[in-house]
Amino acid sequence: MPLSPSAQKVQDALTALGFAYQVAEHEQTTRTSTEAAQAVGCEVGQIAKSLVFKGKQSGKAILVIASGANRVDEKKLRELAGEKVEKPDADFVRSRTGFVIGGVPPVGHAEPLETLIDEALMQYESIWAAAGTPNAVFKLTPADLAQMTGGRVVSIS
Repeated sequence: MPLSPSAQKVQDALTALGFAYQVAEHEQTTRTSTEAAQAVGCEVGQIAKSLVFKGKQSGKAILVIASGANRVDEKKLRELAGEKVEKPDADFVRSRTGFVIGGVPPVGHAEPLETLIDEALMQYESIWAAAGTPNAVFKLTPADLAQMTGGRVVSIS
């Protein structure tokens, strides 16, 4: 079956970046870390959840890719971002990333994003990331996640 347009956009971005990972769409939702882990048969910690924050002063989008088992410490995030941050609305997320909440992938965004990667993801041999829709994911390595996003690996939880 062909991928939906948003999932295909992620597949195309992966290919353009030189990665052979394959996007898979599931019948069941992968919107939350728990749902995604159940769909692919992995630990919740192996889910690389993409969370978008907004810099309060700059208005810039900041992508945090966190382990599904962790909560983002907004105080640490504020220190890393150099400004206070807030959770933006769905329209902000879609305009900056090109994707809906629950399907934001690590690549293929509408604009370049400052990206921070939870160091807890680095302990796994493989992880799973969203792929453009609330039921699409792809499997990858933590090292490749850092390479494809240009993100900084940090303590964020």
